[in-house]
Amino acid sequence: MSGAPDHPTRPIDHLPLLGADRDPALVLRSHTLSYQDLRSRVALLAGWLAREVPEKGARIATWAAKGELTCLMPLAAARAGLVHVPVNPLLKRAQVAHILADSGAAMLAGTPARLKTLEAGDVPGGCAVIEEEAAIAAAHEAGDECGPSGADPDDLAAILYTSGSTGRPKGVMLSHANLWLGAESVAGYLGLESDDRTLAVLPFAFDYGQNQLFSTWYAGGCVVPLDYLVPRDLVKAVGRHAITTLAAVPPLWVQVCELDWAPDVAANLRRLTNSGGALTTDLVRKLRAVFPEARLFAMYGLTEAFRSTYLDPALIDSHPTSMGKAIPHAEVLVINDMGHIAQNDQEGELVHCGPLVAQGYWQDPGRTVERFRPAPSGSRYGGTAVWSGDRVRRSAEGLLYFVGRRDAMIKSAGNRISPQEIEEAALATGLVAEAVALGVPDDRLGQAVHLVVRGHPDGSDRSDELQRNLMQQLPNFMQPTLIHWRDAMPIGPNGKIDRTGLQAELAV
Repeated sequence: MSGAPDHPTRPIDHLPLLGADRDPALVLRSHTLSYQDLRSRVALLAGWLAREVPEKGARIATWAAKGELTCLMPLAAARAGLVHVPVNPLLKRAQVAHILADSGAAMLAGTPARLKTLEAGDVPGGCAVIEEEAAIAAAHEAGDECGPSGADPDDLAAILYTSGSTGRPKGVMLSHANLWLGAESVAGYLGLESDDRTLAVLPFAFDYGQNQLFSTWYAGGCVVPLDYLVPRDLVKAVGRHAITTLAAVPPLWVQVCELDWAPDVAANLRRLTNSGGALTTDLVRKLRAVFPEARLFAMYGLTEAFRSTYLDPALIDSHPTSMGKAIPHAEVLVINDMGHIAQNDQEGELVHCGPLVAQGYWQDPGRTVERFRPAPSGSRYGGTAVWSGDRVRRSAEGLLYFVGRRDAMIKSAGNRISPQEIEEAALATGLVAEAVALGVPDDRLGQAVHLVVRGHPDGSDRSDELQRNLMQQLPNFMQPTLIHWRDAMPIGPNGKIDRTGLQAELAV
């Protein structure tokens, strides 16, 4: 969707996988895959998929914790000519049902416990459902290896669902080229090498979480996936596997800094990479104190363009709150309210141009044209750009700084949360007449979810019952920290609920 200059790309299933045959590529709980194993198992899974779902471009969804299936599927589906739809394992049946229906998934592979939560009507007709271990076993039993695809780099390779500021999750369409260039870019600016070992903590349903696989394998390194229960699990994993690269979101970094790290274990880490929210000056100082030998990368990104900026670690101490500059293969412009490139220190909207720009929202032309618009005059790429809605400013040194968000998105613990999705769940319980979900500044979470509700005329406070219902309907990261009951909602001049007034009131 972006214009010249061009960058050489190939289908994502052609990823070099540069490790030597016997070198470890993927360390799972029960076994380790060498690079030779990785190449073979991707080919086997792709061969089975191509036989089971022969329609090119069909969508294959995965809903499982980190394991062999979720690690191999991004490459195997692409090789089979299919489109991968990774579903966040923290989501519950209502969100999963929406994603399956919206994507028109032809197959859902997941863990048995998750699949058992689905009810009649949650899985669309024509969508096959299979447990993840059964899928892996079937691929091995079939024994049909599929060679590298002949896909066009601009073909659709994946749909990643992300919450918008209103409505249900929307699917961001990523091409083979998007994924390929993202892997090359990150591997390059992080300086990943074949002896690096990446602890994959972030969910694979997130763009950067999935990129941890691609960028590490692009460099010939090893990935160690981890679904941690408590932060201390990270300390154990870093020591056990001699981890050199760790990515996390700010709330997790806060907890990481509170743990007791043996100096020799902390010294394993060569680089720390931050995503999903801004670092504070205090948090930067704590991370630098705990991991003095690690390079700390502050980054900014959005699913619609993967990743936009990173800060040179040499500048993190002197510019701890900066987003840095554009990553390789990206052009980042600051556009003022007059539609022109902003002057130094003038606030404007961050606009991302170049070949990392996604292909738009799946089957949603209305929202696509709102966010994906022609690049501003002066862009060296031209073509289509992502207008982020985020307000930033650029310093005289060329460093970018985040100012604020234009929309009502709640960003909590690295998750982008749609207020409307929480509100709809609250109203669906029948316990409240009106509901407003807001993000309130929080030192640990970035923003905490607060839910303001008006009950029915009988005036009863049914907080406990409402919380129980929400626990059943929404994933943990969407749960309100506090529920505020009101006799009446404030109304603004336009006749709508005064969200701005509520926001100001709760922030006090």
